[in-house]
Formats: sequence, structure tokens, C-alpha cells
Amino acid sequence: MKTLVTGGAGFIGTHLVERLLNDGNEVIVVDNFTLGKKENVDKFKNNKNYKFYMININNNEEFCEKLKNEKIDIVYHLAANSDIQKGGKNPEVDFRDTFMTTRGVLELMKKNNIKNLFFSSTSAIYGDEHDKLLTEDLGGLLPISYYGGAKFASENFISSYSYMNDFNTMIFRFPNVIGPNLTHGVIYDFSKKLLNNPNELEILGDGTQTKPYLYVLDLIDCIMLMSKEIKKGVNIYNVGVQTATSVTRIADIVCEELGYKNVVYKYTGGNIGWKGDVPKFQYDLTKIHSKGWKAKYNSDDAVRETVKSLKK
Repeated sequence: MKTLVTGGAGFIGTHLVERLLNDGNEVIVVDNFTLGKKENVDKFKNNKNYKFYMININNNEEFCEKLKNEKIDIVYHLAANSDIQKGGKNPEVDFRDTFMTTRGVLELMKKNNIKNLFFSSTSAIYGDEHDKLLTEDLGGLLPISYYGGAKFASENFISSYSYMNDFNTMIFRFPNVIGPNLTHGVIYDFSKKLLNNPNELEILGDGTQTKPYLYVLDLIDCIMLMSKEIKKGVNIYNVGVQTATSVTRIADIVCEELGYKNVVYKYTGGNIGWKGDVPKFQYDLTKIHSKGWKAKYNSDDAVRETVKSLKK
């Protein structure tokens, strides 16, 4: 099978590319290195089933032209601004890198008659729903971050294009994904801060922010399982873990695993880390569990394994 992975030089993308190649697929990767890394491309450059294009996907004319002769069976669209804090400082980042990349992919599929799409969405599309159990059919969604808004707009464009062009679409809404080769996020930030000052750690908010953390290899297992045969129309799944980890607990695990002792935590205060941050949420995972997938790592274990990989 010939696959296209947008954002394939990024954190999740690199893990997906490796699995696709190991399973004998041809893989085309598109990335512009906004967040992706060149070494993630070099890792596969000698594999005969691997091909890389450096393209800005939101430049639709160039994107469609360069890939016009590729007979692609499925697109795994991962390209986006995944750094919510970065996007929070400038909405143009998420409009360009999260929403317009999706439009570019949809136009490519329409023009090149590609029928199968996997889209990486996010828990951020639900907004701040406090104590509600988040089900896939929850209505009245009001994202509170530019990132969540761009992903939600992407989902709606995907729905329209899927109907108008008979696409088979799979949408995963997943929470914080962590694991080997992590490039940003709270675990990464804590590790860097402790390198600079091993005696004191600044923690954004009051440390009670509590979220589910999904191990990247569990996510890849789920993607591979569910994209074997995508049904016509739009199929949406929450993908995550049933447990959650507080920011203070993450700090404790980072200090334990990296050998920092007697670290003083300095909290900035408030129940959020930054404007647009959702402090707590809980997924209903009934739908994805009914398909035979469950995460192997709980949230705390995913955090611990990620810190161990950073240590290496």
C-alpha cells in the first residue's frame, strides 16, 4: 500500500512512518521542518520504500503538483502546530499550520482521487467542559484555544469534503501524546528547567491541572488497527487512557527518574498553565474499546517511560 504521511518528520509522524515501513508499506513523507527534524528524515533515507518531499502543504498548488503522479491509497494527516502555547501567542500559527494544511490535504485528495484519510484531531476541540464525560457525539462544542478552534474547523471541512467527494475518513481525538523523541510539552520543559537549575522548578499554574497522557506507541497501535479498513463517511473516535496525571505528579516523576533531590517547586498560581489551557477533562473511551483496542500504558506509566527515554 502507498501511504502519504504529512508531518512525517515530527514526533508522532516519525513513529508512524517507522511502523508503516516495518509493515511493508511504501511511505511518502511531506514536512517543512517547522516542528519536524531532518534527522527523522535521514533515519529512513536508505529505505527503498521511503520518499521525502519538503513542501509547505498550505501552498496548495505546489503540493498538488509535486504529488500528482503518486498513486496514494491513504493519507495520514498529522501536520499541524502541536505547540498550543506557541499558537496561543499568535493565532496566525494555527490558521496557517493547523487549518490551512488540512485544506491543502483535502484539495490534494479531491484533485488526485484519493479516497482514504486519517486525521489527527485533539481533545482541545471540546473546550473546557469541566466535569462532563466527553463523548464523540457531544454537541455545542466551543474550543477555547486557537489550536482547538483550528482543529475543530478542520474536522468540519473534512466532513464537508468527505460527503462531497465520497471519502472514507477516520478522525482520532487524542489528548497529550508522549514518548521517545518528544520535542515539547511539560515533561520536556521540566527536564530543560532542571538542567539549568537543579534546585528549583517553576511549575505553571497551581500544579493541580490533571490530564490523561497517552504513550505514543499505544497511539500508533491504534492507528494501524483502525486504518486497515476505513468505512465511508466520517468516523470519529476518542483515543486515550482512563487514568490521568497531575502536573505536580509529573514533576515528581521527572525528579525521581532524573535523580534530582530536594527540588523546591515554585508555582505561578491559578488553575491553568496559560490562557487556552484546559485544566481537566475526562474521555468516554467506550467506542474505541469496543473495537478491540486499549492502551497498554496508563497515564503515570506513560510519563515515566517518556522521562526514561529522555534520560537515555
